[in-house]
Amino acid sequence: MRKMTVIKLISIVLMLFFLQACGANQQTAGDEKNNEQGKKTQPYTVTDDTGTEFTFEKAPERVVSLSPSVTEILFALGVDDKIVGVTNYDNYPEEVKEIEAVSDLVDINVERIIALNPDIVFIYLMRDESKLEAIKEAGIKVFAISDTFSFEEVYEDMRKIAKVMNVEESGEQLISKVKNEVKEIGEKLAGVKEKKRVYLEISPAPSLFTTGGSTFQNEILNTAGVENIFADINDWFAPSEEEIIRRNPEVIITTVKYTNDPVGEIKSRRGWGEIEAVKNNQVYQFDPDLMSRPGPRIAQAVEHTAKTIYPELFE
Repeated sequence: MRKMTVIKLISIVLMLFFLQACGANQQTAGDEKNNEQGKKTQPYTVTDDTGTEFTFEKAPERVVSLSPSVTEILFALGVDDKIVGVTNYDNYPEEVKEIEAVSDLVDINVERIIALNPDIVFIYLMRDESKLEAIKEAGIKVFAISDTFSFEEVYEDMRKIAKVMNVEESGEQLISKVKNEVKEIGEKLAGVKEKKRVYLEISPAPSLFTTGGSTFQNEILNTAGVENIFADINDWFAPSEEEIIRRNPEVIITTVKYTNDPVGEIKSRRGWGEIEAVKNNQVYQFDPDLMSRPGPRIAQAVEHTAKTIYPELFE
């Protein structure tokens, strides 16, 4: 009887120890992000893309993002609970639609932004900064991110935003995740012997607009195993219809979604019937946000492009 009592006592002690350990593990996992944000007790400094240094006593608690790309990065870093204002072009992820819109990418509701009392406002440098002076004068930090031309610059944006939000470890994890996704896609494309030639249309006729070779969109195409027919021209530009016809792309991708039937419109253009892409019914419409935002979904953009053009490699 005494032996049985001892065994029962030992069993109870072991069970209590196990439950305590499980509870501690759950608390550690749940508090991981909060611990990372609170780990710095000393002020830290981050420099934006204008060369302006910002010193933070603690991680920002209230954030306004005036760039959909930055917003997506903030969500991917797990600090979306800090966002109090976005633009009305922010549409990913779905939860962002619950956040108040304070800008339409052209006009900024300065009074509302100030009323929201953010610790920091993220902007892209292409904005008219004169509209932000009142925000700066209100003592709010305005952190500028410059236009992005490569995947490496996208990764640097992630790193910089993570540093501002005091979640640098999460930033490095995000960068590694995206890089690994891109690498895996590249491995599937190893069997591509001859890259297909692609024309990416950003704006339709009569105001045609496309990407040249020194943009992150060109890197999306190149990483997807295709060749941009205008890779020899720098930056974004307006090509002529005659030059597109002359270069004769095998695939045409349009990111236009504000016109009726953009694919049909391309196929019906005068003289375009002789283009290989049109003759072989290789004209596709892609999500403009996926293809134009330099953020955490660049790997998805690469994969969607590759799957569309080389579907047999992803079966």
